[in-house]
Amino acid sequence: MTKQIEILIVEDDKRISDIHRRFIEKLEGFKVIGSAYTGEEAKDWIISYMPDLILLDVYLPDTLGTDLLTIIQEHSPDTDIIFITAAAESEIVKKAFRGGVADYILKPLTFEKFKESLLSYKTKRDILTGSGRVQEELIKSLWNNTSSIPHSEDTPPKGIDPITKEKVVNHIKKVNDGITAEALGLEVGVSRSTARRYLEYLASEKLVYAELIYGTVGRPERRYFIHSS
Repeated sequence: MTKQIEILIVEDDKRISDIHRRFIEKLEGFKVIGSAYTGEEAKDWIISYMPDLILLDVYLPDTLGTDLLTIIQEHSPDTDIIFITAAAESEIVKKAFRGGVADYILKPLTFEKFKESLLSYKTKRDILTGSGRVQEELIKSLWNNTSSIPHSEDTPPKGIDPITKEKVVNHIKKVNDGITAEALGLEVGVSRSTARRYLEYLASEKLVYAELIYGTVGRPERRYFIHSS
């Protein structure tokens, strides 16, 4: 079983920290090892546990998150950092970039933005944990945005979450007479546009196929059916 990525949350607002924790619990391959609400607490966690990843706020009661970058580099150089902050000052951004921060997310935060960042980070981490030579295309993807990361069945394109994809496929398998994007959205708990995106992606992967179903009144419905194995 693949080792989970251990995350330390450094955020002075307990409510926001709890939101981050709940977001992480929805994602496969990650686990929270602790939360720190001050810079001093964060230092103790960093030195004692050396987490794989730190979700770091900038404005802490006793210090700036950027001031922790040297502590992390000194005591836990293999720890990666994602800033989640309202700070957009150029000096803060420059320090984060020069300090090797993996991503910089501005508040207010949405789950989609959070998920995209962590899944992109995980993909890049997986590339770096491999051995031997790294293909040029993968090297380029490490320094480009998430949309340029090569994808396969194991690494879907931007906007396609593997967990949601599996949930959608399993749901369609249970439906005998096909399903529309609107119905899928309601039944799975996503927006109609999100449902359509997943259905069209699955169609491109030949996992489902679409048919226009003509009713007695109104416009024809585009219904999706699972491909029989």
